[in-house]
This record gives sequence, C-alpha cells and structure tokens, in this order.
Amino acid sequence: MPAPLPLDFSLSRFVLPTPTLTETVERSVHAELVAVLVAVTNGQPRVLTTDDARALPAGPFELAHRSLQAGLRAWVEAQTHHPLGYVEQLYTFADGDRSDESGGRVISVSYLGLTREAGETGVAQVGWQDWYRYFPWEDRRAGTPALVEDVIVPRVTAWCDDSSDAAERARRHQRAAITFGMDGAAWNEDMVLQRYELLFEAGLVPEAARRSNGDAPLPGQPMRHDHRRILATGIARLRAKIKYRPVVFELMPEQFTLLQLQMAVEALAGRGLHKQNFRRFIEQQALVEETGDMATGTTGRPAKLFRFRRDVLLERAIAGSKLPLSRVL
Repeated sequence: MPAPLPLDFSLSRFVLPTPTLTETVERSVHAELVAVLVAVTNGQPRVLTTDDARALPAGPFELAHRSLQAGLRAWVEAQTHHPLGYVEQLYTFADGDRSDESGGRVISVSYLGLTREAGETGVAQVGWQDWYRYFPWEDRRAGTPALVEDVIVPRVTAWCDDSSDAAERARRHQRAAITFGMDGAAWNEDMVLQRYELLFEAGLVPEAARRSNGDAPLPGQPMRHDHRRILATGIARLRAKIKYRPVVFELMPEQFTLLQLQMAVEALAGRGLHKQNFRRFIEQQALVEETGDMATGTTGRPAKLFRFRRDVLLERAIAGSKLPLSRVL
C-alpha cells in the first residue's frame, strides 16, 4: 500500500543569532498548502480526504511554482488524480502553537475548491466523505438533531458553569447561546468554526483530548493536526458565499432540475428551504434557463431540465445575488 500523502514540507530554514552572538539556534519553518475540496453528490455535501478520511489533501509549495494556487493545483491533480475547477484562497493558519513532530513551526495556507465528484479516485487512502461525518451537529435539514438537544446543550452548559469566576461563567453562557442557538437565540448556520472552537475549548472533541474533562468526546470523525478546524473554516466560508454569489452552480451538472438545485443548496447550508419561495426567487433572478429536455428515469411526473445562464456569472460576480435561505414554513 502506498505511503500516506505527506502533510509537512520544509520551506526554509533560518539561523538566528542569540543575544550573546556566541551560538546559533536553528528554527525550521514548514509550510503546507491544504485543500478543502467540496462536491455535492446525490444531495449530500462531500469533501475530498486523504489518510483514510483522517486528513485533508495537503502538500508543498515548491519555489518553481508560479503561484500558491498553481502549486495547489499541481500536487492535488498529481496525487489525487482529480482536476480542480473553482478555487479561492481560504485562510492562512499560523498560530504559534502549530508544530510538527520535530517541534518545527508549521504554517498552512488553505484553499477552498468547488468541483464535482468523479467516483473512485484510484489512489489509496484518498476518497470522498460526507462532511456531516465530521460535524453531525451542523445538519439541520430535518430539524434540530437530537445530538444537539440531548448531548451538546447539557455538556456545553456544564462547561459554562464550570468556572469559579462569575464574569467568566456569564461570558461562556453568552458565547454558547450565540453559537448554538441556546436560550432563545437563533441558529446561525454560518458559525461552523465558532461552534467547533467552543467545543474544542470545552474539551468535547477528540482533538482536544488533553483538555477533556474526562467525558467521552462528542460524535464526529476527528482529523489529524487541525484539519477539522480548517474544514470548519471552509464550510463556513461556503455557507456564507452561496448567499451572495451563485457559486453553487460550480457544483451542479450541466443540466439539472430545480429540485436538484434546491437539494444542493440545502445540503451546503444544512437547513431546509421553502420550495415555492426558492423557485420564485430563482425565476426572478433569471439565474437559469430551460434546456427543452425533461429528466428521465424518475418516478412521478417528468421534471424540466435547466442549465445555468453563463452570461449571468459575470453580472452576479459584480452585483452579487442572494439565495433565499429562509426556514421551511
């Protein structure tokens, strides 16, 4: 079996003089590019992973590459055999406590990529996963998950109360209410990263085992290093972005039904949409056009097939457009 894809690569080495100038201290800085590659398949949001679903694709920035994005495309396509479409820079993770096994500083430049799942990758340990496998509390398409009400809220509340300082307890309760929609606060689907970081600080996820209060960690597949944090950042970015840019069409096939489009948006947002309001908005925005064909192989009445109006892409890239992420009535 091939070895797992490498995650850390030495970019440069600096030799810094000590204040006495009598000796030197070597400090290595390792840089990696990390890709959050997203697809929607059969109405489910998917993310490409490596290391048997325990990491995101990551690789080096070579000085020979024209740009960071060029380097990302080169090694992702070479090592996963998967072409990239839409790509944008996500975030640079350079916290002081990020280090590898040798104690070297690690800096990760992350990217968000939108593509379409093409089946098996043909590469060992590389495959597509449902992103709710890593964040089961984020899927509210069928309502609030029992996990939130029965497990997360009680344990988060206990963490909020576990402080001898009254001001700190109040701060924790306010933060928990805002992030998890507790005490009458509204659920904000964009706060994926804030929710994960709260659970990490409370010691409720496996990656924070050293801070755990001894209870079993919450359900949800952990990832190596801080890749689940990077994935949370990517999900949050995409959830926010689909509200003002029609990037969801990067994830759709050339022809699709309006139901397939709605299911894709719901999958990404993690919440249900009002069918009539959604279709009315799509029609008013003139984002799609009929192809003249009908969907085949489906039960019930055949549905019309649509395609994205490519000339709208440039218009919307400048003016923006919002998708109606209203709650199901």
